[in-house]
Amino acid sequence: MRMKPFIATAAALAIAAATATAAVQSTANAASGTAAAATSACSTWNATASYRAGDVLRYGATTYTAVVGLTPPRGTNWTPASSPTLWKPGGTCSAPLLTRKATLANPPATWQEHWFEHRSLLQLAGFNDTVALYFDPDVNKDAAKWMLPYLTNMWSYVQRTYDPARTTKLTADRLYSIHHEGKYFGGHPSTMYDASHDFRNVSDVGGNNWTSPQYEVVTHETGHVVESTASGKHGSPAFPLWQDSKWMEFYIYDAYVALGMTAEATAFYNKNITKSDSFPAANTHWFRDWFYPLWRDHGHAAVMVKYFALLGQYFPANGQNFSRNLNWGEFVHFMSGAAGVNLQPQAKTAFGWPATYEAQFQQAKRDFPNIKY
Repeated sequence: MRMKPFIATAAALAIAAATATAAVQSTANAASGTAAAATSACSTWNATASYRAGDVLRYGATTYTAVVGLTPPRGTNWTPASSPTLWKPGGTCSAPLLTRKATLANPPATWQEHWFEHRSLLQLAGFNDTVALYFDPDVNKDAAKWMLPYLTNMWSYVQRTYDPARTTKLTADRLYSIHHEGKYFGGHPSTMYDASHDFRNVSDVGGNNWTSPQYEVVTHETGHVVESTASGKHGSPAFPLWQDSKWMEFYIYDAYVALGMTAEATAFYNKNITKSDSFPAANTHWFRDWFYPLWRDHGHAAVMVKYFALLGQYFPANGQNFSRNLNWGEFVHFMSGAAGVNLQPQAKTAFGWPATYEAQFQQAKRDFPNIKY
């Protein structure tokens, strides 16, 4: 009889141990179930699905996070493991991704060129809501692996900088970036104002070996889209003055700096700071004496944003088109308004200052009195 308490105590301990073991197992099972649920929450990579920047999915046993929004063209097989410019390893899935549709209508799968001497049937090589890439049949589609993230980041910066209120044709549609292999060297732009390229903002460039990053050439033509649309009007009244590449030196340098591309910005600065030009006079240093000081001293891109805004507000236009070009005095007057300081002394150093420029400058102040500095 005296053994019963001992037996009862042992039984109680056994029951308690069994209960504890069950609890531990239950906790382990719950944790396992949670992990399984977390894993099952991941969508599996789909070769033709649309993804947004930050989307997380599973490819094999690894999760990946989308670097930029992208919709790959069919047949490219850009797996996350083989596309480090588009996907980075890691990330936590919170829920399966829904079927995504772009905010803008999908661009056409092909585009028949019908401008100048261009007659290629272009193939869509990747797109998102910011940029659509089109390649002629000779361009290696893998070139899109660097173009898509770079042009997306660059054009996103341009859109939010030069049209933050989203009121101009600069942000009304995506950028259409066209590329040719071994033909149509150089490049040209077009805008949403132009029927010639089906009313799209276009950068059309030719070159070689597009799988190697060529940042400058793919950026250059986009700057012409900006200067022709950022004012809210069609045209660039300063183009005859700064011609094809001088404003581009400001624009490209600013983009490199803004995107944190330090090596590219440094190399571009070093190349252009010593460059001289023959217009408007021999030995003119556009970047050294005009555009770089404007960038450095007056808010980086902000000075050109204000310049384009002043043009759109005050310079003569017929409807949506500027009606004429700027003369030198008007150009300096409008740029002074953008900088908030009289730039005539800087212009004199940069360009020379003949009597005709001074007369134009004084007349510009009378013609456009609302531009203050």
